[in-house]
Amino acid sequence: MPPSLTGLSVILVEPQFPGNIGMVCRAMKNMGLSRLRLVAGCDHLHPEAFKFAVSAKDLLEQAELFDSLSDALADISVSVATTRRSGKYRQELLSPPQAAQALLQAPGSAALVFGREDHGLSTTDLSLCTLQATIPSSSEYGSLNLAQAALIFCYELFGAAAAETDSVQRTPAPSGELEPLFTHMEQTLLRIGHLNPQNPDHIMRSLRRIFFRSGLDSREVAILRGMLSQIDWAAGDFSNRKRTP
Repeated sequence: MPPSLTGLSVILVEPQFPGNIGMVCRAMKNMGLSRLRLVAGCDHLHPEAFKFAVSAKDLLEQAELFDSLSDALADISVSVATTRRSGKYRQELLSPPQAAQALLQAPGSAALVFGREDHGLSTTDLSLCTLQATIPSSSEYGSLNLAQAALIFCYELFGAAAAETDSVQRTPAPSGELEPLFTHMEQTLLRIGHLNPQNPDHIMRSLRRIFFRSGLDSREVAILRGMLSQIDWAAGDFSNRKRTP
């Protein structure tokens, strides 16, 4: 699970069907979320909930229960309310990817809030949340099942968190490591006759662009330097160099 997802909660306000709670738990676990908060609603430990949770039964059992949405949000710094409707008291609606970024960039704890299956979140509920988001859908029939909506938002969160983790773990090599690599590369390619000694920059500029686009990290630079050293060794007494036109 990406670390940025560990402090993120999914809040269901007055869910009406145990099966939907179970399916939301399954969607959450699929996408690396584990904190479920329930505001009133039906029995979350009903057999139907366990049936649809499948391997996410632990999320059901560990769910936090609250009497009101304000109580469930008391320790949350950024909350995104999901809604299908717009109106006078409904602010700018984020898309699921925008909502995911807002939640992951929250300075403290964050929550994604879903409303009742039949009419969603009330205007009062929305006023308690920091931001609002919606899933673009057909004007002919735009209402999604609770679990479907939860899966879409959880998917966006998982993808954004995974990309964030990759970018943290992968740090591009600094110029102080890249320039010696390019110098070494030019010397080796000249040695084996791949570059024109009269104008080596003609090809080297293209090679620089290729490697700059790839965003080499320090380990990859070291691998390339090792490969070039092996080429140097193998071409030690190479005298039949290819002539570059």
